[in-house]
Amino acid sequence: MASANEYESAAQNAAESVAEFDLHDKGWIGRLQHTLHVTPALVPLAVLVAAIALFGILLGSKFFSPFALTLILQQVQIVGVLAAAQTLIILTAGIDLSVGAVAVFCTVIMGQFTFRYGIPAPAAVAIGLAVGTALGAISGWLVSRVKLPPFIVTLGMWQIVLAANYLYSANETIRSQDIAAEAPFLHFLGTKIQFAGATFTFGVILMVLLVVVLAYALRSTAWGRHVYAVGDDPEAAELAGVDVHKTLMSVYMLAGFICALAAWVMIGRFSSVSPSASTGVIGNIQAITAVVIGGISLFGGRGSIVGAFFGALIVGVFELGLRMAGADPQWTFMLIGMLIIGAVTVDQWIRKVAG
Repeated sequence: MASANEYESAAQNAAESVAEFDLHDKGWIGRLQHTLHVTPALVPLAVLVAAIALFGILLGSKFFSPFALTLILQQVQIVGVLAAAQTLIILTAGIDLSVGAVAVFCTVIMGQFTFRYGIPAPAAVAIGLAVGTALGAISGWLVSRVKLPPFIVTLGMWQIVLAANYLYSANETIRSQDIAAEAPFLHFLGTKIQFAGATFTFGVILMVLLVVVLAYALRSTAWGRHVYAVGDDPEAAELAGVDVHKTLMSVYMLAGFICALAAWVMIGRFSSVSPSASTGVIGNIQAITAVVIGGISLFGGRGSIVGAFFGALIVGVFELGLRMAGADPQWTFMLIGMLIIGAVTVDQWIRKVAG
């Protein structure tokens, strides 16, 4: 049997670095991949800056002016707000095909409750916000409790809300003149502010504040961490003590509330209430486009609300820039389509870091 002295001698000569990991430098590509994984909003930010610089060079002061740049903000304010709602759903590995229809329906609720029932406009807006939240709660309950796929639930909700929209409103449009004369509060978010040659609206300010608040909530609160955890792996999140049902319900209800905010922005932007507004059909696609271009992973659990905001601005920059250059509008769709495919390709490449 070996003596105690022999054991001590062997221990003294043993290596002390047995628990160290084998770290190696992956090169600048690996470091870039890791950086983009940690900060996914960098890609859409770079595309946005490049697009502004490109059109600024091609069009000069015609494009690169306070008026033109703030006009982009005015044009994307509705999509920007809807993209915020869509981002929350996609972060949980879902998708919402009803955001545009819910927004249009809430405009009808706000308008009809004011003009049909004589309810004060502020109360009608509050009712519209409550209806949007309730519709989100129904979708959230079907996804979290009944375990139906989000795609199917929101596809059905899209059709139901569109039908209810036309049936309830009797396809009646409330004109801008009537709103201005009898319920100007409905136009509140369309109020314009002039500053140093730039034109802002309260709807634009609401969009920016919404992005800032949601960015903080997702990054710095327990609720935000739960949203990312549920999107990344709901089973693991539940084992870690996250209430998956409560988190999903809160996300879908908040998304419905934000869609109702988008409805109020729509009334301010278009100055009228129309059940046939195109947002009900294409708003869903526009929101998803902004989210995807903004670097939000469609697989859930990764992305930034700021990136979705950048994605909406990218679409706005291309639309305005090409229009001012006199290009065929089809070029806009082609470039946006290329950006969507490119964004998903980059997302797949970045996800390999976590693989």
